[in-house]
Amino acid sequence: MGSQIPKSTRFGHPTSDFHDKYGSYQNGSRLSPGSILESIERKFLSAYKSFRRIITHLSFKHPGDQSVKKPKFWKKILDPQKPFLQQWNKIFVLSSVIAVAVDPLFFYIPVINGERQCLTIDRQLMIIACVLRSVMDLFYVLHMIFEFRTGFLPPSLPVFGSGELIEDPAAIAKRYLFSNFLIDILSVLPLPQLLVLAIIPAARGPVPLKTKDLVKIAVLLQYVPRLLRIYPLYREVTRTVGILTETAWSGAAFNLLIYMQVSHVVGAIWYLLSVERQAKCWVEACRKDKCKDNFLYCGNQRRQIQPYIDQYCSPKESEDGKTFNFGMYVEALKFQLTSTTSFRRKFFYSFWWALRNVSSSGQNLQVSNYMGEVFFAVFIAILGLVLFALLISNIQKYLQSATVKVEQMRINRRDAEHWMAHRMLPEDLRQRIRRYDQYKWQLNRGVKEEELIGNLPKDLRRDIKRHLCYALLKKVPLFSGMDKQLLDAMCEYLKPVLFTEKSFILQEGDPIDMVLFIMKGKLATIITYGWKNDTLSGVLNAGDFCGEELVQWAMDPTSTSLPISSRTVKSLTEVEAFALKANELKSVTSQFHFQHLNSKQFQLSVRFYSHQWNVWAAYKVQEAWQDYRERKRRGVRGDGRFQDALAKTAGASVGFGATLYASIFISHLLQVVQRDQHQETTQLTQVMTLPPPPKPDDEPDSPNFTILNP
Repeated sequence: MGSQIPKSTRFGHPTSDFHDKYGSYQNGSRLSPGSILESIERKFLSAYKSFRRIITHLSFKHPGDQSVKKPKFWKKILDPQKPFLQQWNKIFVLSSVIAVAVDPLFFYIPVINGERQCLTIDRQLMIIACVLRSVMDLFYVLHMIFEFRTGFLPPSLPVFGSGELIEDPAAIAKRYLFSNFLIDILSVLPLPQLLVLAIIPAARGPVPLKTKDLVKIAVLLQYVPRLLRIYPLYREVTRTVGILTETAWSGAAFNLLIYMQVSHVVGAIWYLLSVERQAKCWVEACRKDKCKDNFLYCGNQRRQIQPYIDQYCSPKESEDGKTFNFGMYVEALKFQLTSTTSFRRKFFYSFWWALRNVSSSGQNLQVSNYMGEVFFAVFIAILGLVLFALLISNIQKYLQSATVKVEQMRINRRDAEHWMAHRMLPEDLRQRIRRYDQYKWQLNRGVKEEELIGNLPKDLRRDIKRHLCYALLKKVPLFSGMDKQLLDAMCEYLKPVLFTEKSFILQEGDPIDMVLFIMKGKLATIITYGWKNDTLSGVLNAGDFCGEELVQWAMDPTSTSLPISSRTVKSLTEVEAFALKANELKSVTSQFHFQHLNSKQFQLSVRFYSHQWNVWAAYKVQEAWQDYRERKRRGVRGDGRFQDALAKTAGASVGFGATLYASIFISHLLQVVQRDQHQETTQLTQVMTLPPPPKPDDEPDSPNFTILNP
C-alpha cells in the first residue's frame, strides 16, 4: 500500500534536522557514545552562556556601559593626603610609642628563686608580655601593608601636595623595598616571643643564662629600628595634619611623657642587670668552690645547694672584701626585687630608681670596678643631661609660645609710654590711650584680626564676614528687606572698630565718614537746636546703627562732599562695632544698582528708621505741646482782661469798651501767631529739607529721649 513506510527508512541516513541537533557523522556512520557526550557538553555550555547573558542583563549592565569596576579595598591605592591615611599615621605613632613601652616588660621575666637559689622565669608575665607584643606587631604588619598600597608624589616636586600621584603598584613596592622595608622587618620580627616561649623553657643547664642575654640583645636591637620609624612618622603627621600638641600644657606633658618612658626603659635594664650580676656572683662562687654550674637553672633536676654561694653572694657589705661587690645593683638584692614575683613591686621601684638617677644624671650612683657597670653608669649620666636639657628647652619653648603675645603687648605699652612722655601729652589723654590698649588686648588677646582674615582665600574671607556681620545687618530694619547679594557685598567691606568709654565718635559739624553698626555697648546721641538751645539725647544699643545720612549721600550719584553731622555721638561704655566707610559704601551702591535703592519708599524708610529723624519728630511733638500750653495760658489771661474791661465800662458804654478791647486782643493774637509761624519756618529750614516720612506698617520700638534743657 502506498501509505506504508518502507522498512528501509528505519536504517536510512539521518535527516538534516538530526544533523543540526546532534552533529553529523560521515558516510552514514552510526552514532557513538563519545559523540553523544560531546553533543551534550556543547549544549550544556551553550545553556550556561545563555544563563550568564540573562544574569548580566538583569544586573543592568548594558553592552554600551563603559563603567569601570571599582577596585577592592585591599587593591586600592591610598592617597597620603586623604584623611584616612593621616588618621592611620596618628594611630600608628601612638601604637609605636606603646610598643616601645611594652618591650621592656621582657626584662622583668627572669626571676631568682629565693628558696632554691636558682634562676627561673615568671610565666604569667611572660604570657602577658608576649600577647601585648604580638598585638603591637599587628599594627606594624598593617602599616607595612598600607605602605605597599600608598601612592607617592614624584621626588622632584619641591612643594608638598603638588603634582600627580603615582599609583603604579610596582613603583610603590620598589620605593618601599629600597627605603623603609628593612627597618620595618627588623622591627616586626617576633624575636623576644620566640626566645621566651620556645628556647628558654626547652633549655637546660647554663643555656638559659646565655639565652637571657639574647633576649636583652634582641629587645635592645629592635629598639633602634622602632625609634627610627617613630620620629619620621611624627614629623610627617605634624607636617600634613598639624602639631599634635597645640597648647603649652599638652606640649610639656608630651615631653614629660618621653622623659618617663626613658626612665621606664632604664629601670627595666637595671632590673635585668641586677639578675645578671647575681648570676655572675654564682658563677664566680662556683668556680672558687670548684662546683658545677648546672644547678643555676631551676629546671635542672640535679640541683645542688652550696652554702658558700649564699655567703659569698650576700648583698650585705663586708669590710674584709669576702663578699661580692654588687655596686649600683645592691638595692635590687637588698630589697629582694629579683626574687619576688610581684610585678607591681619590682616595676615601680625600678622605675623610681631610674627616674631618680636619670634626673640627677647619676650623681648618687656607687659603682663597682666592673666594666659593664661603669659603662651603664656613664650612659645614665649622659642620658640624664641630654633629656633634662631637652625637657627644659621644650617646656620653655611651649611656655614662651603661650606668653609671647603678652611680652609683645608689654613692649608695645613701654614704647607707647616713651612716646607719650616725649610728646608731653596731658594725663587725661594718656589715660584714654592706656584704656584703649587695655580694652583692645582684653578683646582679641593681641590677635591682628584684619591681618589674619586678609591672608585667607577670598571665599573663606567672605564666609567669615558673612558669619560675623550678616545677622547684624539683618537686625537693622533698614536692611532687612534688601537683596542677599547686596548684604554679602556690605559684609565684605565691614571692618571691626573699638571705642572706649566716653569717646567722641561723631561731633556736631564734623563730616560723617562711616556708618556704624553696634555689636556691643551703648552710645549716646545728642542733638542741639539753635534758637532755643534745647538739647535732646537718645541711647543706641546693640543692633542699632548711626550715620544713616551717609546712605542717602551714597545713593546720590552726583554727591561729592560728605554730609555734615547735626548731632554728637559719644560712647557710654566700651563699644564694639562694625564700620562701613563712606568710599566703600559708595562703591557698593554704585556696583549694585537695585531698583529699590533709588525708590521713594526706600528713601522714606531710611528717614523713618533714622535715629536723627526720630529725635526731630520727638522734638516737634514736645515743642507743639509747649506752644499749645503757652497759647492756652495766654488765652486764659486774655479772657480775664476782657472781663475786667467789661466790669469797668459797666453802666457807661459797655458796647464801646468791649469793642475796643476785642480789637486790641485780636491784633495781639495775630502778632503772636505770625511770630510763631516765622520761627517755625526758620527752624524747619535749619533742621530738615524734606517733610517727615510717612510711618510704615512695621514700626520699631521708639528710642529713649530725654529733654536735657527744657
